Amino acid sequence: MGSTVRRERVVRMSVEQPLWRALRGYRLLTMVYAIGLFASAWEVYERPWIAVAYFAVLAGWTLATLPQVSGAARCTKPFLTADLAIAVAGILLSPVAGHERAVTGGSTLPSIWTAGAVLAWALKGGWRWAASASLLIGVANVIQRGGLSRSMIHNVLLVCIASIAIGYVVEVARASERTLARALEIEAATRERERLARDIHDSVLQVLAMVQRRGNALGGEAAEIGRMAGEQEAALRTLVTGGLAPRSRVSEDAAQGAVVRSVNEPDGPDGPGEPGGAGGAGGDRSGPLDLRTLLAGHAGARVTFAEPGTPVLMRPAAARELAAAVGAALDNVRRHAGPDARAWILLEDAPDAVTVTVRDDGPGIPEGRLAQAEGEGRLGVALSIRGRLRDIGGTAELISVPGQGTEVELNVPKEK
Repeated sequence: MGSTVRRERVVRMSVEQPLWRALRGYRLLTMVYAIGLFASAWEVYERPWIAVAYFAVLAGWTLATLPQVSGAARCTKPFLTADLAIAVAGILLSPVAGHERAVTGGSTLPSIWTAGAVLAWALKGGWRWAASASLLIGVANVIQRGGLSRSMIHNVLLVCIASIAIGYVVEVARASERTLARALEIEAATRERERLARDIHDSVLQVLAMVQRRGNALGGEAAEIGRMAGEQEAALRTLVTGGLAPRSRVSEDAAQGAVVRSVNEPDGPDGPGEPGGAGGAGGDRSGPLDLRTLLAGHAGARVTFAEPGTPVLMRPAAARELAAAVGAALDNVRRHAGPDARAWILLEDAPDAVTVTVRDDGPGIPEGRLAQAEGEGRLGVALSIRGRLRDIGGTAELISVPGQGTEVELNVPKEK
């Protein structure tokens, strides 16, 4: 079946990143606003040098720590603690600098910059961290004012509610991203299991079934070998249809908004991850293939192949998967319709799709037999045909009337 390599596709889907970018802009704008508010009334400050010293620290800190508010990974607890300390210090220094006489309404030195410090706690730790930081800011305001006032309560509650709401949204977003990461892992594991099941069905299971039949026919020691082959075939069928692969550990990147999707794909002549050397269903490195050349090899004394007069070009991965599905359909004809059955392959190249029809003159399939076969782990139609077509965006329709043969129609839409 060939060796496989493991490739990781990391898709950045973080809801947090726009919030962090908005926080950076908010901190810069509110810093400028606070400095402008001071500059417009600096002459009436009792001790303006205190305000000048504080705003020098505030501006330097805001500009120097822009990288820290670029994401949750860099926004550490020591930074958040120092950031909140600067906000609290500015609130407590406001009466010392005589700021309340300069600005009507008693706005503090950092003004609305303090909300940015609280929002950073919300983005980093969720609504509980936001509530704690808001409470500390509220206490500092009460100390600075020496009591409660209606405007102060209004401003503190506004910051508290906004930060808690944003913290809760961030927690929900992180939980959703972890769920999405797990769902993508399950999808990747399922697709890989189906691919392996197809390969096993097309090779190992058929060989084991043949050994079992031949061994039983020969008798003696060969019958014992056939019995063992039958047991291994049953065990292998159970393995390939027994459920999903064990859960793998979701990386920390997924928890921070990076969804890691791991897909196993086989190596081929054209590069890793390309089935049959032609690339995965999502992309190919080689040029398009003429489907006629892949299907012509199935023609023989009892298989008639009808094709268009012009090339039927498809992506290599899609062409090989479609040809493999045709081969699986012909294998079913040989196994179930008998060695004397005839089959016909019709290739049609329509403007919007490529259609391959495989028809035989066998006895047909009894009603309910396909569902029963799937339940027994016989996945020739379910995986080798329908699974292949689903992987390349196509469909497979099977029509069978007992006594009138079987017809399998494989349809693959053309890419725009």
